[in-house]
Amino acid sequence: MKTEKNRIWNFNEEIDLEPCGEGIQRKIMAYADEIMCVENHFEKGAVGALHSHPHTQVTYVVSGEFEFEVAGEKKVIKTGDVLLKRNSVEHGCVCLKEGILLDIFNPMREEFV
Repeated sequence: MKTEKNRIWNFNEEIDLEPCGEGIQRKIMAYADEIMCVENHFEKGAVGALHSHPHTQVTYVVSGEFEFEVAGEKKVIKTGDVLLKRNSVEHGCVCLKEGILLDIFNPMREEFV
């Protein structure tokens, strides 16, 4: 199942994973015009290519380990760590240990739905 805009109750086991890159799948967990929550599943070695977008993004590491690059600076982050990526700042990652990232976007990412 796909999540619908403004749906109040969203149960993880009912939401389908969608492929979104080599070794990467995502679930759109919940969204409204002003906010979106996305769960990203990474296989070891998967690359989230460098990119930017006009959305502010908070990323919480649910599990795994990742090398992130944000605005030209690289750091390794792991379970429990959080990143703040302001709108239009270039960022990307490489998955070092299989894991899950939870992204919150403001506003929602229209191109994801």
